[in-house]
Amino acid sequence: MSSYLGALSVLGSALLGLGALHLLARLTAVAPDPVQSLPFLSGHDPTEHALSRFHVRWYPVTLIFLAFDVEMLFMYPWAVVVAQSGAGAVVEMFVFLGVLLAGVAWAWREGALRWV
Repeated sequence: MSSYLGALSVLGSALLGLGALHLLARLTAVAPDPVQSLPFLSGHDPTEHALSRFHVRWYPVTLIFLAFDVEMLFMYPWAVVVAQSGAGAVVEMFVFLGVLLAGVAWAWREGALRWV
């Protein structure tokens, strides 16, 4: 039991410190205004419901963003191993970018990037 005494004392002091910090935060906290504590609109008075529907033109823009986000998701690990993989990896990445470019060109042609 004496071998665990050091670990138990560290655990006890950590729990005591956390309890003291929690109590200090409770004692010094200011009661917030319920409207200003909302995450919607960064504390400004809401003019519409937070779960209101978005216009349909935002959905293609979201999909284009996700396409470029997935592109970056694949390009970071690729950049790490491209020197080991050789020219085949470069060709594969250009094919991947070509498919993404074709998707963006299609979205552009369909008018997904027009705002009005």
